[in-house]
Amino acid sequence: MRPEVALAPGTGLAVEWAAPAQVGAFMSTRVGGRSTGPWAGWNLGDHVGDDAQTVAEHRAAFGRAIAARPVWLRQVHGVRAIEAASVPDSGMVQADAAWTAAPGVACTVQVADCLPVLLAAGNGRAVGAAHAGWRGLAGGVVEAAVDAVAIAAGCARSELHAWLGPCIGPGQFEVGADVFEAFGGGTAFAPCTHPDGRPRWLADLPALARARLTRAGVERVSGGQWCTVSDTARFYSFRRDGVTGRMAAAIWLRD
Repeated sequence: MRPEVALAPGTGLAVEWAAPAQVGAFMSTRVGGRSTGPWAGWNLGDHVGDDAQTVAEHRAAFGRAIAARPVWLRQVHGVRAIEAASVPDSGMVQADAAWTAAPGVACTVQVADCLPVLLAAGNGRAVGAAHAGWRGLAGGVVEAAVDAVAIAAGCARSELHAWLGPCIGPGQFEVGADVFEAFGGGTAFAPCTHPDGRPRWLADLPALARARLTRAGVERVSGGQWCTVSDTARFYSFRRDGVTGRMAAAIWLRD
């Protein structure tokens, strides 16, 4: 029997924001862990080809480290937001956002270039998380999470705090006309040259998310300065590596 694995202090990103003290938040990196090969590090994705026992050990250690029950989603780049406490320990629900007002339950999203967005009500009564790739972001996944948290907390959207985690950065996210048109263009897109002559742009995913949050009424937004593609030591990146692991961002209310 292998010894229990533990998530070492300092291996995650500090979630620095002005959320209430009863809100816990954590963002993992790839540092540490038992995964090997293309998943080397602290892989939390159970759908990417890694050893199932290793991933299960990593997920159990993740839960112990945050002292809450992570609710893992089957993410499909959609806009559905679910109440995390309604998902049983043995279950997994297809959704790309989660919210809860129940202490000890962690809304959790997995990423490896997509943007994790954490939300906390200023009155400390509800929290939420969204998995925001470009499709989900364009479709309204952030707005769905914002609405759910504000309603659960009984507060205005302007009273929410938002934190943006690591994602593919604006110098790496080359996109085509489909993405450009999905957002209606704008200053978050910089034209770039592609060898095949097709119109291409470099998209700023955090800037697109900030714009969506602002339009939804969220005024306090922090984070978003990390690029998963550029930082090979700390982050998994699907765009960079293809076969790779997944990190996780979690938010919960402390008991």
